[in-house]
Amino acid sequence: MNLVTPKPEGGRVIVVVGPSGAGKDSLINRAAVSLAGHDGIRFQRRVITRPRDGATEDHDSTTPDAFIEMAERGAFAVSWFAHGLHYGIPADACDFVSAGGIAICNGSRKALPLFRDAFKRLTVINVTATPDILAARLQARGRESREEILNRLSRANMAVHGDFDVISIDNSGELDTAAAMFITTLRAYLPG
Repeated sequence: MNLVTPKPEGGRVIVVVGPSGAGKDSLINRAAVSLAGHDGIRFQRRVITRPRDGATEDHDSTTPDAFIEMAERGAFAVSWFAHGLHYGIPADACDFVSAGGIAICNGSRKALPLFRDAFKRLTVINVTATPDILAARLQARGRESREEILNRLSRANMAVHGDFDVISIDNSGELDTAAAMFITTLRAYLPG
């Protein structure tokens, strides 16, 4: 089930996308610390039908049935299904962006058309890494077997398709280098 609640706005949504293992969560976490205290920016928590594990993205966890009920009553600005899980961006992101705020959302390339339908001003930050780096990071997580990782990487396409404002950041090297580029990119969108 993919639902969208379109709203007018004066701010912008920045959707961070990229393959598993590219380091999206690490970059978002670094930026959240660096930009703490800026009223004009929000690092939007997602609702996901996956238990919180304390090691990856800090999100609100729910059951699939509860997620569907929330989506049906308009609780999400954008929601999508991928990799066996439901993901949702809470609808209050629309109010924040309408008031001129910059909302940073951990998203999905597959869901970008839904984000575009929900938000007029959208920028995509595509985080990439080389296949060998992705494989090593995914193996270190221990969530998938080596065969599952290789299958995932064989299907991986790091390009963003469609008419989107896209900024790419290669996170194959030192996290500090990619984080500095990510934070500089986000600062460019902050008001005044």
